[in-house]
Amino acid sequence: MNDPRLDALRQAVPGLHLKTDPADLEHYGRDWTRRWTPAPLAIALPGSSDEVQAIVRWANAQRVALVPSGGRTGLSGGAVAAHGELVVGLERMNRVLAFDAVDRTLTVQPGIALQAVHEAAAAQGLLYPVDFGARGSCSIGGNVATNAGGIRVIRYGNTREWIAGLKLVTGGGELLDLNRGLVKNSSGYDLRHLAIGAEGTLGIVVEATLKLTDPPPPAQTMLLALPSFEVLMRVFAEFRARLRLQAFEFLTDRGLRHVLAHGAGNPFDDVHPYYVVAEFDAADEAQQAAGLAAFEACMEQGWILDGAIAQSQAQAQQLWRLREGITEAVARYRPYKNDVAVRISAMPAFLAEAQALLGEAYPRFEVVWFGHIGDGNLHINVLQPDDVADEAFMAQCGRVTELLADLLRRHGGSISAEHGIGLVKKPYLDSTRSTAEIAVMRGIRGVLDPNGVMNPGKLFD
Repeated sequence: MNDPRLDALRQAVPGLHLKTDPADLEHYGRDWTRRWTPAPLAIALPGSSDEVQAIVRWANAQRVALVPSGGRTGLSGGAVAAHGELVVGLERMNRVLAFDAVDRTLTVQPGIALQAVHEAAAAQGLLYPVDFGARGSCSIGGNVATNAGGIRVIRYGNTREWIAGLKLVTGGGELLDLNRGLVKNSSGYDLRHLAIGAEGTLGIVVEATLKLTDPPPPAQTMLLALPSFEVLMRVFAEFRARLRLQAFEFLTDRGLRHVLAHGAGNPFDDVHPYYVVAEFDAADEAQQAAGLAAFEACMEQGWILDGAIAQSQAQAQQLWRLREGITEAVARYRPYKNDVAVRISAMPAFLAEAQALLGEAYPRFEVVWFGHIGDGNLHINVLQPDDVADEAFMAQCGRVTELLADLLRRHGGSISAEHGIGLVKKPYLDSTRSTAEIAVMRGIRGVLDPNGVMNPGKLFD
């Protein structure tokens, strides 16, 4: 591509890896949403923080927008480049930089995959506890950008809780060293937490210092079959009161059916309407007995109809596949996704109203629910029928999302629990954030990105 702006970029960053092949532009210019036609100017693959800074300074001089890019597993359009932006892919910045045994921290570059972080922590006898199904392809930089949560938030919290420090290249090209790994630091605003969840709109994370912890004790994994929607929170309350939960994940018969069709095995002979994958500490006979007692107490109440208990790690993985395999199993239906959150105490009322709303709104569409009940997060996947055109499908789903956003506002919830706002949820940001809050966010963005080069159009216009 003969573009003078790219010639200037090559001069500004000698040796920079640049891609302009049409196949590369399409690959790097989109995420998992697949709603927008990729149209980036080019793909830059920096190998160092210095190169990232030089790219950002070039972007300010040339007034070219930048889209930071990690594993591109996002579901809200946060990594989409559809308007001539330069994609800054961080896949070459994928190394472990340091391990500190005293502080129990791991310092990494942003392009490292979450799975590689898990393995690096395990090699030191420790755990980085943030975890979800896309662990093999998502990157730490993307996890930071969306404050990713996953399947063990009930025990460990979101990404935010595990970031001891960040290095951020701001939209103005300055390199900020945020918090420096300190445990206590009462010296003004903690700018580290502004970058976490900012979706690349304030700058590009070029280094992250991650907290590590002890591995959890041996766990017991159960699959529970439930008779109705109404007993779900009762089972959760019973298990939480008796056990030290590591995870409590929910799916419906529809989700299970798709995963089984995708090759998973069914531990039950009968089909039940609702299922839970529960995982809890089981280091000794007392904890194992407590798990069985919780199960039996719920059975006596009629809240659980059947159950399966993993007897090995392999069986536990098979049970987890029934929950974690849903996203891949329904991908061919091009689902419209909503990722919502309410307080756990508000979950029963919200669930009932949301189920009624979606049942009435989508009489012809299949709706697949699953989620992290233990932390108030639900994933709603509306599957597109083969005989419904893209435009009509998206229009109807968008109208229903407006109603869902109003419902969340009434329950004090969020239209995005862990996927971010990006392009997809931008019209509904005001259901979660007040006008005053959005004004403050705009002001912060203006300070750190004065020329508006960082991921413009995401979060808000």
